[in-house]
Parts: sequence; structure tokens; C-alpha cells
Amino acid sequence: MRQIALGACSAIVAFGLACPTGVLAQDWKPDRNVEIVVGTPPGSGYDSVARKLQEIWQTGNLVDKSVTVVNKPGGFNAVGNAYLNAHPGNGNYVAITGTLLLSDNLSGNTAISYKDFSPLAVLLNEEIVFAVYPDSPIKTGKDFIDRLKRDPTSVSVSISGIGGQNHIALGLVAQAGGADASRLKVVGFQGGAEAVTAALGGHVDATVAPASIVAPQLEAGKLRVIGVPSEKRLGGVYAQVPTWREQGVDAVFSQWRGLMGPKGLTAAQIAYWDGVLGKTVQTKDWKDHIERTQLTYRYLDSSQARTFITAQNETVRGILTGLGLIKK
Repeated sequence: MRQIALGACSAIVAFGLACPTGVLAQDWKPDRNVEIVVGTPPGSGYDSVARKLQEIWQTGNLVDKSVTVVNKPGGFNAVGNAYLNAHPGNGNYVAITGTLLLSDNLSGNTAISYKDFSPLAVLLNEEIVFAVYPDSPIKTGKDFIDRLKRDPTSVSVSISGIGGQNHIALGLVAQAGGADASRLKVVGFQGGAEAVTAALGGHVDATVAPASIVAPQLEAGKLRVIGVPSEKRLGGVYAQVPTWREQGVDAVFSQWRGLMGPKGLTAAQIAYWDGVLGKTVQTKDWKDHIERTQLTYRYLDSSQARTFITAQNETVRGILTGLGLIKK
């Protein structure tokens, strides 16, 4: 009976239709150590997600083989991406991914695109906030937009990574507010912590950075947050901060993080990871991690993730075009 079911399933897949996950999942599972590839150094945001997945999979017995995190930093994630795709069709290898996979390709930093991988899931959102130092003459999001509309070069803004997710968020808000995003005065830093430090010292007029990095400074009264490009207000320390939409600027954007496999994964391999990840995001440990690190819970399975990433690529293309950063 199992042979008949699998044979029928193969025929269904051949016509591009969905096959019962239970049948496919029985057809494949890891046969050796599983590697979670991270294209950034230990301690990074991508790395923390990988290590939490590793912990949950091992302690919860969601993956019955050993799981290791392998850091391959360098070249705008190119080193990690190349390592992952050196194992085509091998479901024992997965990697943390996010918005940078799209922006790095579109801006010409790397030739590797999202089409070179097998999307497995979107796992969470990392929210982005706009902040100024407490005594800044920029009191509200409207003040910020008004100054940008009068003269985009009149406001210096610190970000981490030219063309990265924080730059994209800034460009979207500027464009949606009616300012010339190509003339923004942007000061780039290696990481979000350095960008926030520049704002703390008054070396720039504003910063656009991850909510998790800004939160302690907001709580301590060392920074004032003037807007968040989210669908709704964030909780906790950000509960009183209005979204950009509340301030008349139709801008919604956040850094997403997910999981991908190398190119050429089979339907059975993808179904296996759908099963594991669907269980992972329902664990208390995962939900506690999301809340503790100022992240936003979001889960899209492999099919939903593929659709989302394809659409997101075009959104990012439009914003980078307005910033003058698109690859010619």
C-alpha cells in the first residue's frame, strides 16, 4: 500500500499539484548530521536564530540527527550562500536567510539571487525603528518628513549597511512621504550598534535601526523614537510610538528572517522541513525567544515563503531604484 501511495504521489507532483505531506515526509528524512549555515559571524542576528533552531530541534527531538551551526561569514553572505549551494539537492543542509538575500543581488553586491535556492520558511520579522536624540528639533515623524521634503540633505541618518534593510526602510519612508530618496544624507556603519551610537553622540540627526538595539536606549531616555514602519504599533517599550501610517506616511517594511535549502530539493525533502518548522514555531521556547528579543512572530511555510519572497524582491527593487542603488 505504501508503494502505491508513493507512486500516486509522484504522479501528482509531476503535474505540479500538492501531495499529502504525511506521504512525502515518510519518503525522506536526514541521513546524517544537519548543518545550519549562517553567512554572518557568531553573535549576529542570523546566528542567534540558527542557534535557537539548533537548540529546539535537539532538545525537542524534532530532528533525529545531530545539528550543528556553521558560520561562513564574508562577501555580503556570498561565502555562506556558495557553501550551501555546493550541496545541491541535499536536504541535510539549510541556511538562515533574509532581506539581504534580495538587496545584495539587486544592488550588484552578489550575483546569487533567491532563485538559486529552495525556500523553506519565513520564521519571523525584525522590526525597524526611526530614532533621534532626546533634544533633537525633530519631535515627530511629520517633522522628519517635512525636513526631508524641503531638503533631503538637511538630515543626516545613520544606518547599518548601504543598501541593507535599514536603508531600504529609510528609502521607503522618504519615498512615501514625498521626498527625493536619491538625495538622502546617509551615513553607513558596519552594524546597527555603531549606527545607534552615532545618534547617541549627536554625530547624526537620526538613526534607522533594529528595534531590539534601540529598545534599551529608548527605555533609558537616551533616544526618542519617532516612527515605526510596521502594520500596527509594537508592544512593550514601543507601545506609545505611532506607526508611519498613523502619521500619514504609507510605509510598511521589516526585516524578515527565514530558512532556505540548496537548489534542487525534492518535494519530499521540502515536506520534511515543513513538518519540522511547523512544529518548531509552535513551541514555547520559540515564542519566548521571539518576545525576549523584540522580534515579531511570523510563520510562512515553504509554498507561502516562495510567493512572499518573489513579491518582496519586486518591492525591494522599487525602493532601491528610488535610492539610486539598483544594479544597471
